[in-house]
Amino acid sequence: MTVSAPRPLVTADELPAVSTRHSVLGRRTELVRGELIVMAPAGGRHGQVAHKVALLVGNHVLERSLGRVFAAETGILLRRDPDTVRAPDVAFVAGQRLGIEDIPAGFLEMAPDLAVEVVSPGDSGAAVQNRVSDWLAAGTRLVWVVYPESRSIVVHRPDQPARELHDTDVLTGSPVLTDFAVQACDLFT
Repeated sequence: MTVSAPRPLVTADELPAVSTRHSVLGRRTELVRGELIVMAPAGGRHGQVAHKVALLVGNHVLERSLGRVFAAETGILLRRDPDTVRAPDVAFVAGQRLGIEDIPAGFLEMAPDLAVEVVSPGDSGAAVQNRVSDWLAAGTRLVWVVYPESRSIVVHRPDQPARELHDTDVLTGSPVLTDFAVQACDLFT
């Protein structure tokens, strides 16, 4: 009987080098409890919806000098030992938490105030729920999970039931972006 030795856990410090080897294959990587997660590149609809969300949130934040918005693939270190580094499609961190001038060159080492996940057709429900759980456990105050295929958004806040929105509903940024509000359908056009 052959017994395989367990793979050594990867740390956040090792992730850039390990990730570079996988990016040659056109793959994105995250680190979840020390395990490397390799994902396929996003498709066109996913990219268009993620861009629209980033524009809407980014313009709102920029016009009001509320903080910083981070684009897809920005690594956010959520926990150590074992390390978890996630990369949401869009993230917002309030200015008073991050500082306006000092953006680190490496991974952000704090949970964003808002994390947005745009779901691709190949994403499993369990994987999406694990991402939401990681964000909320790390202290993220608002998570939007956007489903381009069904044109719906599920809003998660700590200690509250999830709320599903559809085209005619209004998506708000409360309690993170208190005066942000858009028609849900605006994310998909």
